[in-house]
Amino acid sequence: MTHAPVIAAVDGSEHSLRALEWARTAALRHGAGLLVAHVLPEASQLYAGRRSALHDPNEPEQYADPVGDHVRGLLETAPELPPEVRYEALEGSVPEALRVIAAESAPLMLVMGSRGRGGFAALLLGSSSRAVATTATCPVVVVPHAEREAGGAASHPSAGRVVLGLHAAETPDDVVDFAFAEAAARGTALQVVSAYALPPGPTMVIDSPFAVIPPEALADGGDGIPAEREMLRSQTERLAPARTRYPDVPVEQAAVPGDAAGRLVEASRAAALVVVGRHHPRRRALLMGSVANALLQHAHGPVAVVPALHDDADEA
Repeated sequence: MTHAPVIAAVDGSEHSLRALEWARTAALRHGAGLLVAHVLPEASQLYAGRRSALHDPNEPEQYADPVGDHVRGLLETAPELPPEVRYEALEGSVPEALRVIAAESAPLMLVMGSRGRGGFAALLLGSSSRAVATTATCPVVVVPHAEREAGGAASHPSAGRVVLGLHAAETPDDVVDFAFAEAAARGTALQVVSAYALPPGPTMVIDSPFAVIPPEALADGGDGIPAEREMLRSQTERLAPARTRYPDVPVEQAAVPGDAAGRLVEASRAAALVVVGRHHPRRRALLMGSVANALLQHAHGPVAVVPALHDDADEA
């Protein structure tokens, strides 16, 4: 069993309970513990603060925690639980409390819903989900609400796969490693999608379906657009170290013209998980990269936003 847990951030909403189920199965796949974290409601936080400030032994130690009670009851009925399940009731704002527990626990990932209990129904991504995905020191998986699920067909080229959005020269190694580890844990293929720039022309069709190519198919010259062939070869070179570490993970490669975000959103209709890096490696800021932001806003399935976890990766 790995000592790094999977954190599930819950608030009792249907969105967060979908994320809890996703986190439960992820922990089982990785042989990891499950840490269920939720931020106490304001009334409970005020009570806890008052009791601590007054040092009044006559005040009961317990305070209302309906979310914790509800989640415990749900997990008791689950068909299988990870080897260890812990619960943490947190104080403070949701983004800061989750950022702190992620920094302290060094988890495999933190899983949360795309919208919380307080979100407006019209918003595709809640403010807490965005803030955590932007600042957490660990990979953050955002599970969309049910209305955004597309129910992709089994014939979709990304069906059941882990899909990695790769910029061959800039995506940090931590992002690549996370994608390979997820594919290995699921026993599925890793599909790698990169975009290349192509001058507009009268015969170019941006919206055509992309083709996935196994690495061995790149051995000969083959046909295709030179920019596409060059991108596929750059992918192959970049992926070689990870393929050595994960020899049992089948790899499919795709190079597409134009908009990487749009292609990854389309892949999310049927993919098991889409993995992207959080920031452009040359821009250290509290701003999320455009591809990650577009996916969190529009993806139809779970998206993992992975920061650069090591200094050497940050500087790549």
